[in-house]
Amino acid sequence: MLTFAAALFFLIITPGPGVLSTAGVGSGYGFAAGIRYLSGLFVGTNLVALAVVSGLAAVVLAEPGLREILLYASAGYLLYLAARIAFSGTKIAFIERSKAPGFLGGVVLQTINPKAYAVNTALFSGFAFWPGSAAVEIAIKFAIINAIWIPVHLLWLAAGVFLHRLDLPSRVQFVINVLMALSMLAVVALAAIAPHGG
Repeated sequence: MLTFAAALFFLIITPGPGVLSTAGVGSGYGFAAGIRYLSGLFVGTNLVALAVVSGLAAVVLAEPGLREILLYASAGYLLYLAARIAFSGTKIAFIERSKAPGFLGGVVLQTINPKAYAVNTALFSGFAFWPGSAAVEIAIKFAIINAIWIPVHLLWLAAGVFLHRLDLPSRVQFVINVLMALSMLAVVALAAIAPHGG
């Protein structure tokens, strides 16, 4: 169980669309808007986990044409987000400031987030620790996932709010934007490799 929790922590804390956009909402709109967005991410994350556990994700993704469409749609969205981050100038502005993404934005992002499916598939198909009952193991995994997911994402939100308040030099803010964009591109690359067994 401890191995599962450790793997979960490192899978969740690494940069992906969810944590990067959470930091972006915190930076651009503040803590209250970030909590609304984070609530949507939370619901979306658990919907993805339910889809993986129930086998629905496997059924949907078993259709090659649909899998390709979802892969290109999610990769396209992530590339778009990476471009927005990279070309946002010298201010840390992960996302456009005209309107904060709300609850629904968080739900939608997680349901097209390839990292969410990959992480949940790895967590629920591996790390067996309750051989007597698959249902008990799944319930415990859900509890552990949410117990770690919530504080990790709150920390990313707080980091975004903190970065905004720092008023860093322009060059430093530009470097942060580029690093965030490169992280997003790495997620796209991993999503492209995964269906081919990489």
